[in-house]
Amino acid sequence: MANKTYQLETVTCPSCVAKIEGMLKKTAGISEAEVMFNTSRVKVNFDENVISAEEIRNKIEGLGFKVLGEK
Repeated sequence: MANKTYQLETVTCPSCVAKIEGMLKKTAGISEAEVMFNTSRVKVNFDENVISAEEIRNKIEGLGFKVLGEK
């Protein structure tokens, strides 16, 4: 299992949090996802054999949220 934290440009409302978390939690290979509203960060635990960090980034950006960085 791997862990990544993505820094987003902005998360403006609780429904944005629900939208991102809901999509990630339904994605194969992701065991845990948490969006921190106050810091606009997304923490994800995932299986690298099923999904890559780049694929997760693309899924987040596909919802309309710009990813500024990851660690």
